[in-house]
Amino acid sequence: MAVIPFILLVIASFSDNQWVMANGISFFPKEWSTSAYAYILNEWGTIGRAYLMTIIVTVIGTVLSVLLTTTLAYALTDKSLPGVKILSFLCIFTMLFNGGIVASFYVWVNVFNIRNTIWALIFPNLMMNAFNIILVKNYYNSSIPDSLKEAARIDGAGEIRIFTQIVFPLSKPIIATIGLMTAIAYWNDWTNGLYYLTERNGSQYYTIQLVLNTINENISFLASHAGQSGAISVADIPSTTVRMAIAVVGVIPILIAYPFFQKYFVKGITLGGVKE
Repeated sequence: MAVIPFILLVIASFSDNQWVMANGISFFPKEWSTSAYAYILNEWGTIGRAYLMTIIVTVIGTVLSVLLTTTLAYALTDKSLPGVKILSFLCIFTMLFNGGIVASFYVWVNVFNIRNTIWALIFPNLMMNAFNIILVKNYYNSSIPDSLKEAARIDGAGEIRIFTQIVFPLSKPIIATIGLMTAIAYWNDWTNGLYYLTERNGSQYYTIQLVLNTINENISFLASHAGQSGAISVADIPSTTVRMAIAVVGVIPILIAYPFFQKYFVKGITLGGVKE
């Protein structure tokens, strides 16, 4: 049931646009066409650069997010740490309440000055997630015995060494889990670019989702104004099928990466979701 929509998506992207507009999307189209992908290839100079930018943003954002999440979660497992209850409360609080879009926009733009920079795609909204912190914290508590850490302390190991040489290597399932979820969030994100990048000064930082959305909007504009020009007709614009092709182009990297993380993803969710 989950795969069927993807199959329909791919078939629709290779269907003839005029036939689709007349008969609707079907698993068995009578006319096939690659015009939607030809349209995207004509824009590949822009799309290729956006793919590279998306990869850079996804890698940097995921690495920073995993680093911050795992270290904070490790600190929260130490009940003797001063202020640990306050930190835990703040994590839960941010799951329920936030400052809102207007306040957040003002802070990021006027205080941190990240507008029209690559950091606008990395820092806001995605880098820290309270749900991920709780998952990792529960994994530490349920899967890594305190006796192991105590033995390391007796042997003279500090907290940094315990975390890097014992806790972190033993946490591959949960790290792969939050890493995959964070990477998907970064890959699919376009709201940060919408809020913090302008076409005049920030277009060089456009990610694949932003570029594909722009192409989609341009096609909608052309299709809506096609009748006003004798040089172009609605039938010449793959307005319906190109949307399907855009979706295929955007989702392929995630479909390729997911099988490599699947076993860790399932194990990490199972163990990390256990209540203390």
